[in-house]
Amino acid sequence: MAKLRVLSGRDVCRLLAGHGFTEVRRRGSHVLMQKTEAGSTVTIPAPDHKELRIGTLMSAIRQSGLPRSLFE
Repeated sequence: MAKLRVLSGRDVCRLLAGHGFTEVRRRGSHVLMQKTEAGSTVTIPAPDHKELRIGTLMSAIRQSGLPRSLFE
């Protein structure tokens, strides 16, 4: 497993948008990204910071269901 890159909140939102997520709302420094699929909705809060902490990034990866390799 390769090491994760240092990503900003905008980078994560751009990656999620490229895979079907849309920005639902923005409040302060947080963006809510959503994707509806097969009767369920996946919502991911993404802080709009210059650099995301590893735990925050891992949580976004886990919630999105996207492969980790996209974020490496």
